[in-house]
Amino acid sequence: MMTLRPARDRGAVNMDWLDSHHSFSFGHYYDPQNMGFSSLRVINEDIIQPSQGFGTHGHQDMEIVTYVLSGSLQHKDSLGNGSIIRPGDVQRMTAGTGIRHSEFNASDTEPVHLLQIWILPETLGLEPSYEEIHIPAAEKQGTLRLLASQDGRSNSVTVHQAMSLYGAVLDGGESVTYDLLPGRSLWLQVARGGLTLTTAAGSQAVGAGDGVAIAAATALTLTGDAALDSAVSAEILLFDLPGLAGPQSP
Repeated sequence: MMTLRPARDRGAVNMDWLDSHHSFSFGHYYDPQNMGFSSLRVINEDIIQPSQGFGTHGHQDMEIVTYVLSGSLQHKDSLGNGSIIRPGDVQRMTAGTGIRHSEFNASDTEPVHLLQIWILPETLGLEPSYEEIHIPAAEKQGTLRLLASQDGRSNSVTVHQAMSLYGAVLDGGESVTYDLLPGRSLWLQVARGGLTLTTAAGSQAVGAGDGVAIAAATALTLTGDAALDSAVSAEILLFDLPGLAGPQSP
């Protein structure tokens, strides 16, 4: 019911300008046992050095969500959008029939630390589009704040898939609970800090970079654990996804 994907087991790319860790197969990292989870296809944790980044490149038929943990990321795309996203911002790009974009660290002195997430859409060939929102840190403190959803409710970005993405920041001892319904699956990604995950089946300590797959209905409690990392509050992303887990085609 609950499967841990340890941070240390992720794929890694280390270059002078980029430190990247892949929860699922991506690029030159191929792991047939970790091709995705339900409609979740990619979770890449990237640290990009100052004034460096990804030059213009293309995507198709993918929902791409970017979540910045620290620093600033400059985005430009073929739809004419140009912005700098920072912590608290959530960016969604529907690649659809095709979109080209670039991503660079907007600072010439500080690295940028981010999570890039790819979600398989329900429908192929969508019209490309872009959306960006800002969520104050207080709205994620000690509670699950909706970041992305199929209907864009509660000031979340709209993704073209029957899923919901939540974010939370938990200090030591703070807890949140989530009920996973039958026929759904859940992926927890720990962005930083440490916490304890508890279900009826038991408890699991998790830390930065760890992922956890849950493929059966259960009540889930997440508790920030200062003993695991006293210097950093736990920050998590929680994905409520369709169906049960299974390998996905790239």
